[in-house]
Amino acid sequence: MSHRTAGLIGTGVLTAVTLLSYVTAVTYFGTPRLADGTYATLMPYNFTWLPFTDTLSIDLGILLDPISVVMLIVISTVSLMVHIYSFGYMKGETGFQRYYAFLSLFTMSMLGLVVATNIFQMYLFWELVGVSSYLLIGFYYTKPTAIAASKKAFIVTRFADLGFLIGILVYGYYAGTYTFTPDEMTLMKNSALIPLALGLMFIGGAGKSAMFPLHIWLPDAMEGPTPVSALIHAATMVVAGVYLVARMFPLFIGYAPEVLHIVAYVGAFTAFYAASVACVQSDIKRVLAFSTISQIGFMMVALGVCTSSDPHTGGLGYMAGMFHLFTHAMFKALLFLGAGSIIHAVHSNEMSAMGGLRKYMPITHWTFLIACLAIAGIPPFSGFFSKDEILTACFRFSPVMGWVMTFIAGMTAYYMFRLYFGIFWGTENKALHAAHTPHESPLSMTFPLMFLAAVTLVAGFIPFGELVSANGQAYHIHLDWSVAGTSIAVALVAIALATLIYARSKQPVADALAHRFRGLWTAAYHRFYIDEIYQFITHKIIFGCISRPIAWWDRHVVDGFFNFLAWSTEATSEEIRGLQSGHVQQYAFVFLLGALGLILLLVF
Repeated sequence: MSHRTAGLIGTGVLTAVTLLSYVTAVTYFGTPRLADGTYATLMPYNFTWLPFTDTLSIDLGILLDPISVVMLIVISTVSLMVHIYSFGYMKGETGFQRYYAFLSLFTMSMLGLVVATNIFQMYLFWELVGVSSYLLIGFYYTKPTAIAASKKAFIVTRFADLGFLIGILVYGYYAGTYTFTPDEMTLMKNSALIPLALGLMFIGGAGKSAMFPLHIWLPDAMEGPTPVSALIHAATMVVAGVYLVARMFPLFIGYAPEVLHIVAYVGAFTAFYAASVACVQSDIKRVLAFSTISQIGFMMVALGVCTSSDPHTGGLGYMAGMFHLFTHAMFKALLFLGAGSIIHAVHSNEMSAMGGLRKYMPITHWTFLIACLAIAGIPPFSGFFSKDEILTACFRFSPVMGWVMTFIAGMTAYYMFRLYFGIFWGTENKALHAAHTPHESPLSMTFPLMFLAAVTLVAGFIPFGELVSANGQAYHIHLDWSVAGTSIAVALVAIALATLIYARSKQPVADALAHRFRGLWTAAYHRFYIDEIYQFITHKIIFGCISRPIAWWDRHVVDGFFNFLAWSTEATSEEIRGLQSGHVQQYAFVFLLGALGLILLLVF
């Protein structure tokens, strides 16, 4: 099969899937609400796959409700743009057909995950997502770094998924079902263990969404093709953990609110940590990788700060988190695809190979700028509206949380415009550009950029609260200008600071700060040595102090004991082998001696 045929088949099928997703969304949200003001939860297809008891079984089917329908739009839209973009980016690559097959497998797995009718079906597709991401990250299987990155992503997420699986089993045992809506009386009887089950499930979600300290796989996953990063690390795999918490949200609120707040604290720390690291990275894809980790942290915080299901009294974060998931998917996919266009032009990931590219790549430049403004939270771009709702929810939960997340939002604006100026302004690498003049990407690559930029411009005006909310009822979004004004001011100050430091041809301020705070800069550049800590714990402690003594005991004690049994058996056999010589006279002699012995024993 030719490259063109393989690409056209994959893209054509996904175009049909995308159209069906849009038709589904229009039909679903166009249907009148129920009497209680919520949209109906539909299950157009479902069958029992593995029955265990009268109430406990594993079903397979399709579930449609507001968040699953929104996720259908997100996944299909971004995946279609990646399929189209890859025609230009992956042109001439060995394994082009394999690449499109892996893309289709990944998209199918993610779509199956979001329409799952029960937690076990979700887990099945969750693991398929892990397998397909392993294949995509390791696409360049001749590169040792790509092989290592794919194995790292697979192993780290498998450890997290072990917690997820145990949580599912605990939930199924004590809730008596794997569905998302268990019997309330059964839950009340076993309410003490439901928080444990949900906490274990969150471990799986934290691994998939790269929450600290399970984040270490995502930056290295940039070894895969850049369109893969746009698909996996913007809109699909990394938000699976957010979707999991949102799907189980009624149980979190009703039976494990403390666990939900732990989700918020983990998300806040992860957001700050990742933003700190992103401020000093030089590889543009790694800046975007840590930016993704930080933004996923925002979504987790939004869900975690909820104290009720009513968006007016403590439940705003649910809507805000899902809204940010939607907007972030579009502008982060745009950023990754824009980075791919830049790498395609200069053949390097490092900012030192860039600078001054705005005059060579006008479409990439303007679309990238739109995405930077969106993620920085500048109105009227989509990121402003979703991030403002998150900050409002944080301030309602706790002023401390509100100010912390506002500060992190300012850090986001700073490092994104550091990236923007480093690529399109700053010091141009004239020597590299003279040898290979940068150029704008072909239409197959720029069309997805323009489409996603257009979505980023208008997505903030979608009445998202009327479609998705914690209690399912329509919620009219209204900006809290005391929060919005503060966040805009913080973002503008951060952008101005980045402009002052990085927009010029030389960056003396940046160099001076890096020299002044050399230790902090170096630590942040090396991700605060978290990978090295993992290496130390696994190699020095687990392998060196635990595994090696166990291996010695196994080789010398266990193996020695069984070797002794074998040796003693063989030695004994050697000594008594003469008893079976095959000589009849010897057998008769022994028989007579035995008989004589028995007679003497009986007589005396």
